[in-house]
Amino acid sequence: MKFISFEIDGRASCGIQQGDSVHDLSPAFPGQAYDLKALITRDLLGEAMAYARSHEATLRLADIKLLPVIPNPEKIICVGLNYGEHVRETGREVTESPTLFLRVPSSQLAHGAALVRPAESARFDYEGEIAIIIGRGGRRIAASDAWSHIAGYACYNDGSIRDWQMATSQWTAGKNFWRTGAFGPWMTSADEIPPGQVMTLVTRLNGEEMQRTTTNKMIHNIPQQIAYISTFVPLAPGDVIVTGTPGGVGAKRNPPVFMKHGDVVEIEVDAIGVLRNTVCDENLLAEA
Repeated sequence: MKFISFEIDGRASCGIQQGDSVHDLSPAFPGQAYDLKALITRDLLGEAMAYARSHEATLRLADIKLLPVIPNPEKIICVGLNYGEHVRETGREVTESPTLFLRVPSSQLAHGAALVRPAESARFDYEGEIAIIIGRGGRRIAASDAWSHIAGYACYNDGSIRDWQMATSQWTAGKNFWRTGAFGPWMTSADEIPPGQVMTLVTRLNGEEMQRTTTNKMIHNIPQQIAYISTFVPLAPGDVIVTGTPGGVGAKRNPPVFMKHGDVVEIEVDAIGVLRNTVCDENLLAEA
């Protein structure tokens, strides 16, 4: 099912989206489902799906404001250079262990919201990716057990301010500008995507295909990522792992292609859906 985070009448909640309708889960699970992370932490996804099957939806999608799938993750861990084509276009080498960096929650925004191009740079690049949301936490999770620790999957645009990213050997600044990373449109629960299913990832900018790959081309696959990351830090329910972008990023095109005000960028994963956002210059945001 499609789990979402949202606001309505100033109240944050989580729910299950079915077409243009939404099951509001906060009233259904009082004190337990005040957000999606809480629902996952309390192992209530199965009960929530059963509730949605037996009750009528109470909200219209048009009446709510979507939030990032997990608005308040404890950790957002991103995997860089995880597809061979992207490694080659950057002139780097494949590493034995995954290349990792962190994002902060304030750098994220929801499906349908405006990605913000900051005044400090015009080098705002897209990176289509697949995010996994941890359902069952743990330390030193074996790769053979990793699939059972996943609550679900979402699309992700790891929007990057390239000149800030490449100004030093550390990528933190360019990966964490406010509202540059999109996360949505929902979390497809893991029961709908069998372990190891090959997924197709496509990025489009103003309707033009910029990136295309399949998950079987990952250098470090999803179980390997979970096993590696959980070795040095305990994973918690609601944590997000962003699994890497393929080749075709704007900065490595000739000539380079960067996102600008008014652009529409879409990240599509065949097993999940389409994450769609416009781009807005920060100084025009209030007018958008």
